[in-house]
Amino acid sequence: MLNIPGLAGIIVFYFLILAIGVYAAWKRRNKGGDSDEVMLAGRSIGPFVGVLTMTATWVGGGYINGTAEKVYDKGLIWCQAPFGYALSLAVGGMFFAKPMRKAGYVTMLDPLQNAFGRRMGGLLYFPALMGETFWSAAILSALGSTLAVILDIDNTVSILVSAAIAVAYTLFGGLYSVAYTDVVQLFFIFVGLWLSVPYSMTNEAVGSLALNETNWLGSIEPSSPEWGLWIDYWLLLICGGIPWQVYFQRVLSSRSPRHAQILSYTASFGCIISAVPACIIGAVAKATDWSSTTYGHEPEGYQVKLVLPLVMQYLTPSWVAFIGLGAVSAAVMSSADSSVLSASSMFARNIYKNVFRQQASEVEVIWVMRAAIVVVAAIACTIGILINSIYYLFKLCGDLVYVILFPQLLMVVHFREYVNTYGSFVAFCLGFLVRLLGGEPYIGVPPTIHYPFFDETTGQQNFPFRTVAMLVSLSSLILFSAIAKALFTRGVLPARYDICRCFDLLPRHKDELEELASSTLTRTAQLPSGKEDSSPLKAAEKNLYKPRPEENGNGPIV
Repeated sequence: MLNIPGLAGIIVFYFLILAIGVYAAWKRRNKGGDSDEVMLAGRSIGPFVGVLTMTATWVGGGYINGTAEKVYDKGLIWCQAPFGYALSLAVGGMFFAKPMRKAGYVTMLDPLQNAFGRRMGGLLYFPALMGETFWSAAILSALGSTLAVILDIDNTVSILVSAAIAVAYTLFGGLYSVAYTDVVQLFFIFVGLWLSVPYSMTNEAVGSLALNETNWLGSIEPSSPEWGLWIDYWLLLICGGIPWQVYFQRVLSSRSPRHAQILSYTASFGCIISAVPACIIGAVAKATDWSSTTYGHEPEGYQVKLVLPLVMQYLTPSWVAFIGLGAVSAAVMSSADSSVLSASSMFARNIYKNVFRQQASEVEVIWVMRAAIVVVAAIACTIGILINSIYYLFKLCGDLVYVILFPQLLMVVHFREYVNTYGSFVAFCLGFLVRLLGGEPYIGVPPTIHYPFFDETTGQQNFPFRTVAMLVSLSSLILFSAIAKALFTRGVLPARYDICRCFDLLPRHKDELEELASSTLTRTAQLPSGKEDSSPLKAAEKNLYKPRPEENGNGPIV
């Protein structure tokens, strides 16, 4: 039966969020002609709003619903996603936030396109797009299940309406609207979750939370082969949680590189704190005698993803459940709007403008971004409706980001001189292939490679095979970049085969070469005694080959 009071409450909440988003967009109406203004809020996000919007972005519906689901299903020890992603913020702040913000990039793909060319950078957009889309799908799925339980609203309808609200204010306000709605949404998340905890814990249907009576902690046997899988997920979440535009959009919108670092560290702490009430709710669900509630039976199968809304609905008073529902709705929209904006920003700037229409105006780029927002939101809605497990979506979105994007971004930001387009393409292909050969049973991809400790019964890989795929991608990026550089700069392959134009292999003018030889002779004559005095001509010849200068900030044309 439709819950009329609850429906009225959620409509009021949605209008409140929409009004805040529209108001934020209206305040910046005179600055909307610049794509940087829409994508990065004019790089004017201060520390306070920055921390709140970063925290709210990660603490989405998948974050809190998936956390409760996993604690109930397998225990806290297997609930790695929220804590792994929180730690990734700290690692990102330590190694990536400052150099990325200092360079003044607009999207995460900018350094990749600068290093590898427009088209290779465009290819790297696809794993980023899949990550953002699966992330949005996870959180929309979380909201659909929550509204279905508490308000008795159809899952599909709730997902579509929520996505439409988030898209509406994101379309015209960009990051500025997203950031300011995040501040309000994070407040609802914090209050709604913590208010649900004491009421649910004191319900008469809930037993003791002592570990000897309710093993909410979970366990892994010391000799269990699952340790490899457990370690694999930790590495995936920490390292794979870095190359996300939704993260770098906040970093790059900060007022300074130092603010970007502070934002990352503080948001990491905020994300861990926000996961605590969801963990407690999952433990409460595990300690509950569900047969003594009006629900009547233990959640199982697809119902496991409903654990958090079930606790709110059946173990707390109605008014608390409504506030908790506001918390979940806030969490969903605070993440959904950020993800669709991130994926759309990369498409408009790095694909449409950099690859297809370099002469596109700022207004044209903005309208392409708005169209992309609608398309990405529609795809995320479809996936969220069709796939059951919230927590699985939550982790799956990081797989290709970890395997493909993390090695490429790491090398480009910190070791640019060791990589080029040839290595990038080979690394993309090999990383994707090795990951695919490891299998993914949930989407029907059987494992072709059986790594050590493979479980023949369940088809589960218990070896850190995702990390193996990432290391293959990283090592092939370095190795094949070095091979390509050696082949071309040493003249093994003629210049006409440098199809990616990574190297300027045309000899310099004769006068320039003679001048270079003369200057080299002067320098070598001044070497301290005992040092090898190499031939000036040889030294000049070594400089015949030089990396091609970046063209208009877009690197080599690939």
